[in-house]
Amino acid sequence: MSRHKTEDFRLTLSDSSTADHIWSLKFKRSQFLVTAITVIVVLSGAYFALYGLTPIRTLIPGYPNAETKRKAIESAIRIDSLEKIIVRWELYSDNLLRVVSGEAPMNIDSIFNAKSLESDSAPDAEAAGSDSTLRALVASESRFEIKNTAERILPLEGIHFFSPVKGVITGEYDRFLHPYIEITTSENNAVASVLEGTVVSTSWSDTDGYAICIQHPGDLITIYRHNARLMKKTGDKVNAGSTIGITAKAEGTTGGGSLIFEMWHKGESVDPAKYITF
Repeated sequence: MSRHKTEDFRLTLSDSSTADHIWSLKFKRSQFLVTAITVIVVLSGAYFALYGLTPIRTLIPGYPNAETKRKAIESAIRIDSLEKIIVRWELYSDNLLRVVSGEAPMNIDSIFNAKSLESDSAPDAEAAGSDSTLRALVASESRFEIKNTAERILPLEGIHFFSPVKGVITGEYDRFLHPYIEITTSENNAVASVLEGTVVSTSWSDTDGYAICIQHPGDLITIYRHNARLMKKTGDKVNAGSTIGITAKAEGTTGGGSLIFEMWHKGESVDPAKYITF
């Protein structure tokens, strides 16, 4: 005996106390399946339309809103800018080591100018616009950008230097044995930068005390040693005559101070006394 397969169904709503029929619906199995699939499709479409085309999607936890996207773009720009600054800073540090060791310095500005020309010749206009945005951000926020000084290249004899301190030269310059001068002055005297420039390094040692190195226009570097403390830090811009340190007490004195001062021009040490009046 075969079992009869039910095809017709009825959904009835009735009063439990009186058994009166309130509402009923008759449907077939195939109609039920079609209706269920249609409802699921419609609800799914409405859900995706609601959350995909309206601002309600921003209420989903973790969904990136406009502020999040803006911050992500700004972060990407800053990271790219910092990478460029780090590369440039490393090149300048390597160049400084070459100068201090007596080797010929690299023309770093020419390297970056060549890279700029290559970037400008790229056919991608969108990339060029992004590069301009990055350059503007670096120019406005960077503290470590050392400006191109090619527009002011003068012989040392034509430059007006400020005196780092007022005092008496007690240690004469010798190119091979004594490539610096020692100036005796008062203790706690202000040490000034001889020209405008950028602080490229600061350090401390038992023999030199606090030392500060400044790069100036025209491949000129000055080093100030034997400071009691420094008023500037690496990356700071300085003006000619601005205070960068305080002299330390000279050994064997009861109140006098001293400063060890060096000048390096195009990789070679020079006698500061020839160009500066102390």
